[in-house]
Amino acid sequence: MSFIMPLAPAYAEVFLLCMVCAILLIDLFLSEARRGVTYVLTLATLAGCFLITGYADPGREPYTFSGMFVADPMANVLKLGIYIAVAMMLVYSQSYIRARGMFCGEFFVLTLTAMLGMMVLVSANHLLTLYLGLELLSLSLYAMVALQRDSAVATEAAMKYFVLGALASGMLLYGMSMLYGATGSLELTRMAAVIDSGAANGTILVFALVFIVAGLGFKLGAVPFHMWVPDVYHGAPTAVTLLIGSAPKLAAFAFMMRILVSGLGADYLVAQWQWMLILMAVASLAIGNVAAIAQTNLKRMLAYSTISHMGFLLLGVLSGSNDGYAAAMFYVVVYVLMNLGTFGMILLLSRTGFEADNLDDFKGLNQRSPWYAAVMLMLMFSMAGVPPMVGFYAKLSVLWTVIEAGHLWLAVVAVLFSLIGAFYYLRIVKLMYFDAPQDQSPIAPRASMHWVLSLNGIAMLVFGILPGPLLTLCEYSIALSLR
Repeated sequence: MSFIMPLAPAYAEVFLLCMVCAILLIDLFLSEARRGVTYVLTLATLAGCFLITGYADPGREPYTFSGMFVADPMANVLKLGIYIAVAMMLVYSQSYIRARGMFCGEFFVLTLTAMLGMMVLVSANHLLTLYLGLELLSLSLYAMVALQRDSAVATEAAMKYFVLGALASGMLLYGMSMLYGATGSLELTRMAAVIDSGAANGTILVFALVFIVAGLGFKLGAVPFHMWVPDVYHGAPTAVTLLIGSAPKLAAFAFMMRILVSGLGADYLVAQWQWMLILMAVASLAIGNVAAIAQTNLKRMLAYSTISHMGFLLLGVLSGSNDGYAAAMFYVVVYVLMNLGTFGMILLLSRTGFEADNLDDFKGLNQRSPWYAAVMLMLMFSMAGVPPMVGFYAKLSVLWTVIEAGHLWLAVVAVLFSLIGAFYYLRIVKLMYFDAPQDQSPIAPRASMHWVLSLNGIAMLVFGILPGPLLTLCEYSIALSLR
């Protein structure tokens, strides 16, 4: 009993790792026709993780592995979001990966391995655990981008992602080594205590902070570390792009909270990284929104859209208050839901030998299917921040915390660039409702995809009208985790 109980905070990760090994072995004995068993086992694994995390005892000790791993309310809420996002990705991608020969054990095992990396990253309370989770996630995604070995575009995207990702990982590792040199500890809570006591070398801390923020900027895809995002989004198979653009953003938010707020939250350091984040946020909003206007490929447009949305996420974090952190968490959850639905629409219209990733592929969608056009309309309105969609409330909550932090000019800049960004979202609405369709083929998705995608679109309106429960959950988890 004394051996089992300390592992309670990591039960979900232990279960997931065991299931990854089991699925890998079971898949070896399955024929191509019975590959659906692997798919079902993968979804069952996600359901098991959801139950373990969702029904965790709130009064249990949150730390394990000698304080290196923490399962606090913020970690648990983000993990639940990760499970839902990965499950939706698998449902949306099923027909797509079947048609392209990717419906194999490797795809599902790599997806679960990437999710394990996200979970470790979310619960990390130690620099080594942070780096372990980050690399487990990154290496799985590199392999998934290159899973279509016959595609030159996918292989090129994987190489770019790997090389630039290795550079960013090196920056993070160098920054972490400098943090250890300045504080003498790798555990985030002890590091924060040393910094608060004034015993750490301030010069080394500032240099370490530069490398840490640069590495974070790459993982978020924020300017000026955004160069990989359009090429990887465009070159990777759409199912993999959907994964890269959804659940890992929740893990990246947790990474930023753990290392900047929990580890480097001393007042004089907050003043340093706030200005770094302000520069990155403004540049991301500017370049992301302006560059997206010139795109004719929807995946590249969404890549630049991601860059601009990460700018908004940074605005919430740089406010330096619990309200700002909660608003940023609410924003990233909403963004993941919006991105899942938008890429789900691309997968819906794609078929064997045809990628529906150009803007013209959405022409006349209302004539082909009024319901799916309405779903895409709700998603685009939410992305643009048009009321009453949830995207509007997410942006409003972030802007309010920025104003409360005394950065009125920054809120004005964000609103101006959001108005520019509304153009390329509303352009898709115009194509769907006012242009003649170029493709008259019927849209007949699997029942599971139809219902999940429909609920995804409706959620944009429901959460927009009733944002309180989700925002309260974010505020509650942040307040309990950052005491």
